[in-house]
Amino acid sequence: MNNGVNGVALTVFLFFFLLVTVMGFLAARWRKAEQNASLDEWGLGGRSFGTWVTWFLLGGDLYTAYTFVAVPAAIYAVGAAGFFAVPYTILVYPVIFTFLPRLWSVSHRHGYVTTSDFVRGRFGSKGLSLAVAVTGILATMPYIALQLVGIQAVLDVLGIGGDNSGNWFMKDLPLLIAFAVLAAYTYSSGLRAPALIAFVKDALIYIVIAVAIIYIPIKLGGFDDIFAAAGKKFAEAGKGGLIPPAGGHWAYATLALGSALALFMYPHSVTATLSSNSRNVIRRNTTILPLYSLMLGLLALLGFMAIAAGIKVKNGQLAIPLLFEHMFPSWFTGLAFAAIAIGALVPAAIMSIAAANLFTRNIYKDFIRPNATPEQETKVSKLVSLLVKVGALAFVLTMDKTVAINFQLLGGIWILQTMPAMVGGLFTRWFHRWALLAGWAAGMIYGTLAAYGVASPTQKHFGGSSDKIPGIGQIGYIGLTAFVLNIAVVVVGTFVLKAVKAPEGIDETTASDYTADAGDPGVQAELPTVGAAGH
Repeated sequence: MNNGVNGVALTVFLFFFLLVTVMGFLAARWRKAEQNASLDEWGLGGRSFGTWVTWFLLGGDLYTAYTFVAVPAAIYAVGAAGFFAVPYTILVYPVIFTFLPRLWSVSHRHGYVTTSDFVRGRFGSKGLSLAVAVTGILATMPYIALQLVGIQAVLDVLGIGGDNSGNWFMKDLPLLIAFAVLAAYTYSSGLRAPALIAFVKDALIYIVIAVAIIYIPIKLGGFDDIFAAAGKKFAEAGKGGLIPPAGGHWAYATLALGSALALFMYPHSVTATLSSNSRNVIRRNTTILPLYSLMLGLLALLGFMAIAAGIKVKNGQLAIPLLFEHMFPSWFTGLAFAAIAIGALVPAAIMSIAAANLFTRNIYKDFIRPNATPEQETKVSKLVSLLVKVGALAFVLTMDKTVAINFQLLGGIWILQTMPAMVGGLFTRWFHRWALLAGWAAGMIYGTLAAYGVASPTQKHFGGSSDKIPGIGQIGYIGLTAFVLNIAVVVVGTFVLKAVKAPEGIDETTASDYTADAGDPGVQAELPTVGAAGH
């Protein structure tokens, strides 16, 4: 790492940072509707995005600074076990093809902004809707924090902030400035800001990956030498390896499967989905989004390259920024760092908007102010989006950065427990609302306690996401185990509650709501009531 500021890299970095900042504020006028004082306009971009905008938005949403920093960092630290992110992003697209178009249709028909809106409408239960909303907000917070960790890693290597500064204020000042910029343009422009910036973000990332996957191996002597160096390091360390150890195969497989099931339960994934203008846009995107998985597979190899390049760090999050600084000329290092930082700003903005929408629609309006006007909803959501970012920032400034990914994995355990209500409800009304709530509680309690009991070399608690039972041994990903328990409770509870004729909530949806597209007369008739401008 440079002892001082890398001036050339910093100049290039600041150029692109300022560029996306200007774009973020200008986005408020992009596809602006005449009536924009509504949550549909601010929080869903007017539900007006077509195939390419949605593709870039979803790509910017799902492939984040976590992708750019944490995945290669996991490869750098433990080897092939960190590749779980690659198969799970492959598995996820056939899964979402089956249910996301249905979610888009019913949400478009009824003006649902969040998954909790749908759960409340489908099962007639504000309690179940509240559980889904609170889970979504809790699971999103560490995910936003992970994006800020990515920005901070870049700033550290650039020589500004972090350990390079002499006092606590200057140490965190660059991150605070980046946070303030993010908060300002998100507040001003809503979802349109990350949607517009995502074009720059993805272009930079594809350029950096294309160059890195060719240029760095040439400088290091080829992939044979890279894998040999990585294999030697893991053999000497006595842990990790170029293939997962035999005892870790089940953990690897269940983590990949559980992560695939959880990914589109996150509020930000659904927010990007509902912003599209057509059911067919969602279908098309499930077929072209796997291009990002190809990029991710190449990106993950950077972890092995960092080993071969002799990068040595205690904080694995710094491995890839240091690799770029070590291997690239300064100007291209600045470009790569800009890609990482913008790759954090885009999803952080979407995540904060999604969490704010959940609070506004499913806590504020349902329980605090039922008669809130669209203008009041939008104002509250804007303010809450700021508070969510402040919470994530507090996490970054007070917690050990090296454990950020473990808390994000904990969020994955939590969000997976909302799947029976959300996805199950899209296909059947058989589940009883109270059974779904009991299953959610069982999964949340078990998953949290099990994760709390996992230790790591740096953490006494919440040190990972792999489940072990005394006397039995490794049983895989905690989130998937909790999910199975959740389903069992839901099924048994539903049989019991139906047998005793417990009251079921009113379903405000109909069968045709789940298959309608934007061109259907029934949907067109609904548009004035949901404020979906631009169709």
